[in-house]
Amino acid sequence: MAIDLQRFTREFEELIECESPSSDPASLVRSANLLSRIGTELLGVAPRIVTVEGCPHVLWRFGDGPRRVVLIGHHDTVWPLGTIRRLPFSDVEGIIRGPGADDMKGGVLVALYALAALQACGALLDGVSLLVTGDEELGSLTSRPLIEAEAEGARAALVFESGGGDGAVKIARKGVAIYELEVRGRASHAGVEPEKGINATTEVAHQVLKIAQMGDAKAGTSVVPTVLHSGTTSNTVPALAKVGIDSRATNVTEQLRVDAALRSLTPVHPSARLLLRGGINRAPLEPHQSMGLYGRAQRIAGRLGHPPLRSIAVGGGSDGNFTAGIGTPTLDGLGTVGGGSHADSEHAVKTWIPRRVELVRDLVGELILD
Repeated sequence: MAIDLQRFTREFEELIECESPSSDPASLVRSANLLSRIGTELLGVAPRIVTVEGCPHVLWRFGDGPRRVVLIGHHDTVWPLGTIRRLPFSDVEGIIRGPGADDMKGGVLVALYALAALQACGALLDGVSLLVTGDEELGSLTSRPLIEAEAEGARAALVFESGGGDGAVKIARKGVAIYELEVRGRASHAGVEPEKGINATTEVAHQVLKIAQMGDAKAGTSVVPTVLHSGTTSNTVPALAKVGIDSRATNVTEQLRVDAALRSLTPVHPSARLLLRGGINRAPLEPHQSMGLYGRAQRIAGRLGHPPLRSIAVGGGSDGNFTAGIGTPTLDGLGTVGGGSHADSEHAVKTWIPRRVELVRDLVGELILD
C-alpha cells in the first residue's frame, strides 16, 4: 500500500516549522503536542506525554504485555529558536530542507507512517511501543530510564536516526564518554610573588598532553581534550582550570581502559589537586547486536525491490547505544535518507521516504509475528 507522500510532506513541514531546541521547555511542549496530534490522526490512538523534569517525551504503547518491538526517535533539535527564519522549510526538486529535516523530524514521521500502514493492513500492534524523546541532543538525561524500561526484554529496538546517504542503515556506533577534569592550584600575584602560587594553567597543560595520548587509532578509540578554561586575570597565577574530555570507543573494553586511565591521572606539581567528573554516557552499539536485524532488513528490502541495503558504522552516539547496552538487538539509521545533520545543509531526499516506510512496515510486521 502506497503512502500519502503529499500528506507526509505537509506534516513534515509542520514539524520542521515547530522549532524544538532541546534547552527550551516551552518549545518542546509545543512540539510534543503537535506530534501527538499528528500521530493520533494517523494511528487512531492518543499517546501518553511523559514529562520528566520539564521535558516532554511522547509514548505510544500498544497492549499491556511484554514489548516485542520498540521504535525510538526524538523530537528535539540542536537548532536555536529563530533558525527557521534563516533556514526556512523548502521542498525543491525532491529535496526537503529545514532545521531538523535530517535529525530527525522526518525519522519520527517514518515510524508513525509505518505503524499506520501496518494497521491499514489489519495488523495488531500489541507489544509495540513508539517512544519519541525530548532530550536526545543533550544526552538523553531524563529519557534514558524510559528508553531502557521500554526496550528491556524486547525482541528488537529500531532507531529512527537518519540513514547513510545511499540509504545504508547503522549497525554500529561508538560508545560515548564525557568528562571534565578540574585542576585546583593556588592564586598569587603573577608579578610580585609568582613563586607562592600553584599555577593551574601549567598543571592543566601537563594533563592535557597526557590525556591526548590515551587514544588508540588502530582500536578506533579517540580521547580528545576539548573546552579549556583557566585563570581569572592576566596578573594572577591561576588557581583553577577545567578541561572537557570527549572519548569514543568501539567496544566496552576500550571504554573501561580509558576510564581507568583518566581516573589514575596524578598531578605533576605535588601540591596541585585533580578532580575528575563525568564518565561513560553510552555503551557502544557493536555490530553483533545488529546483524540479525540487519540481515532481516536486507531480505525485506530485496523483496520490496529496493536498492541493496548497505550498512555503516558511525562515531556518533544515539539512543540505540542505550538499548544495545541492556542487551536488546538494535538497528539504527531507519529514518530519512539525506545528510547535513546539525549543519545549514541539513536535508532529506524525498524519493527515499516511501521506501523507508515500506521497509519499517514489513520489518515490524515480521517481528511482531515471530
